[in-house]
Amino acid sequence: MDMKYPIGTFEFDGEITESVATEWIKEIEELPSLLQKAVKDLDDEQLDTPYRPGGWTIRQVIHHLADSHMNALVRFKLALTEETPVIKPYNEAKWAELSDCTLPIEVSLLLLKSLHTRWTNVLSSLSPEDLKKTFIHPELGEVTVGKNIGIYAWHGRHHLAHITSLCNRKGW
Repeated sequence: MDMKYPIGTFEFDGEITESVATEWIKEIEELPSLLQKAVKDLDDEQLDTPYRPGGWTIRQVIHHLADSHMNALVRFKLALTEETPVIKPYNEAKWAELSDCTLPIEVSLLLLKSLHTRWTNVLSSLSPEDLKKTFIHPELGEVTVGKNIGIYAWHGRHHLAHITSLCNRKGW
């Protein structure tokens, strides 16, 4: 198994229909509870174990998800309320080194629970026309709202797999 991409990279070439988007939104909605379940019995030593050599620790992955998904909600709202806005990327690796990434994971798990409630509320209200709205990512180019839902559904599954595959390898 590829420890960096345990579920592979995001790929979707089909049409992003309402039913496809609904399935992705469900995955986004379920992520906080799946994360909670995956880490509920881990101690600090386990939380501070990298999921792969040279990779982030489980603690950093949890805090990264909060950072990333906060940015995602803002990007969705910008795309829904402005005409093809240019979004600001951020340096994920440097954010993962800031002091808040050493906090207890409960801080970010609670944030993710609330954030995903708000986020999925917005996503669930989108029309077919909203799914076609776009933003400009300086590194990725023009991204539709619909595709971005898929990217973030994948993103949550991707990092959840980092945690669960490490736990499986270690027998935790």
